[in-house]
Amino acid sequence: MMRGGARAGRRRLVLHALADYGERTKAGFVVSKAVGNSVVRHRVTRRLRHLVFDRLGTVPTGSALVVRALPPAATASSAELGADLDAALRRLGLSHRTRQESGPAV
Repeated sequence: MMRGGARAGRRRLVLHALADYGERTKAGFVVSKAVGNSVVRHRVTRRLRHLVFDRLGTVPTGSALVVRALPPAATASSAELGADLDAALRRLGLSHRTRQESGPAV
């Protein structure tokens, strides 16, 4: 686990962040067996990976993020996970996106 960083918890995930970690922005994922079986865990990880990748441009360079999925993430839609991720990023001051900006382009 990361020490010395900030943490923001939401219903479906917890986001840990550490600034000035290195030259590149990094992201990692923790999805335990409490979330579900292997198929469910990998589905949650793929969704989170995609959501984080879309938001890396708003995170300061050199940050390290760890996204820890909680059991309710197993039944959450990608939109719900994205909303929780956006809220956690805003809470940590890592994103200034509004709710409309984080949605799909029309």
